[in-house]
Amino acid sequence: MNDTKLGQRTLLITSAAVFMVSLEITIIALAFPQIQEAFPDTSEATLSWVITAYNIGVASLLLLSGWWADNAGRKKVFLIGLLAFAAGSMLAGVAWSAPVLIGSRVLQSIGGAIQYPAGLALLLSAFPPEKRPSAIGVWGAMGALAAALGPSLGGLLVEALGWRSIFVINVPVAVVAAIVGSRWLEESRLPDVPARVDVIGVPLASLGIGAVLLGVVQAESFGVGSPLMVGAIVIGLGMVVAFLVRSRRHPNPLFDLDLFSIRTYAIANALTVLFVMAFFSWLVTMPTFIQEEWGWSALRTGFAIAPGPLVAMVFSMRAGHVAERIGAAPILAIGGFAGMAGLLLQRVVFDGTPDYIVELLIPNLLIGVAAGCSFSMLVAAAMSEIPPAQFGMAGAGRTTIFQLGVAAGVAMGFSLTAGAETSSEALSSMHTLFLVGAALYGIQFAVFAWFFPRQA
Repeated sequence: MNDTKLGQRTLLITSAAVFMVSLEITIIALAFPQIQEAFPDTSEATLSWVITAYNIGVASLLLLSGWWADNAGRKKVFLIGLLAFAAGSMLAGVAWSAPVLIGSRVLQSIGGAIQYPAGLALLLSAFPPEKRPSAIGVWGAMGALAAALGPSLGGLLVEALGWRSIFVINVPVAVVAAIVGSRWLEESRLPDVPARVDVIGVPLASLGIGAVLLGVVQAESFGVGSPLMVGAIVIGLGMVVAFLVRSRRHPNPLFDLDLFSIRTYAIANALTVLFVMAFFSWLVTMPTFIQEEWGWSALRTGFAIAPGPLVAMVFSMRAGHVAERIGAAPILAIGGFAGMAGLLLQRVVFDGTPDYIVELLIPNLLIGVAAGCSFSMLVAAAMSEIPPAQFGMAGAGRTTIFQLGVAAGVAMGFSLTAGAETSSEALSSMHTLFLVGAALYGIQFAVFAWFFPRQA
């Protein structure tokens, strides 16, 4: 197979896979009210783990999966990840209880985490250095496209086939990609990969954060200040501390903590957490409010939410070209300002009545601008001063932090809005969410406007 054809085929397969995995973050928001109806005896806080467990699972295994792929073979690991993702999707589609559904999402996340770094490594190895930026641009755009199509596609599937279809639809895509990939992809490995690494450290940190999130999200059912709530938070913080100690002492850590001594990397990753918390807390709670309080169908809600992510995709495709001239920081400042303005506007005008243009569309478009200016540019800012020899580790670490930020955002969204029994309580909780999100976007604006290097 010639190099051009190999690159095109590798790009096709890996882009399809990243689209499928990224779609799971946004498509499920439209199905959440139907999932609640299917399991009425399960609290909303517990069901939020249908979303949160996926993000924590992916974050827990990304760095370990990258090492495994480099060691065992990227094609082999990529195909295993696709099949695990298909198995988790099928189990989620037939789940007969909430625990089974949450468990199937964990299996999905394992498949997603396994194939994600292996797919990127396969893509990089299939292109010469001068062609890699364009290939990565297409590959990365699939994630933005998935976010854009997630609400409308989710609405179509839920309306036509029910909530289970949003999981089952992954099965044929993953299986076909695995079959075709077994024929088209070429195996690659990284030489001199350590045979033994710290396989406990990074999952320990992710599970520790998961325990903290468990204590926060389940505060209402555990009881605020109860031994269960406090215990979960204390255990989680202890696991995070254990991760820090292990990473400092282990001869072959999966993640080098010294990367955080690079100012741009540390700041950009911290701001990544704030940005995704603001964005995803809004994205996963707004569809539920619209369906429950406005009485809109899943399909109508999906198309109502879609304009913002579509704007994000358009801005994201142009942001890289502009950043080549002025750096990522000014674009990220614009993104923070747009997100802050959008949520503050929504806080002022949102009174719970279904006025689409004023209460939803205009704030949604501003939030789309924020996303389009932020998703890819946060990657560029974080990686701007990383030595080439550490691209893999730093990139996997950044993606891990991103996924944990998404999980934290989902947890924040549900913890702020869960438990509302009346329309006025639901509206008040959304107002609180808007203000918290606006504050997070405001920090992003301030940091990148005044404190971040101009050309980074």
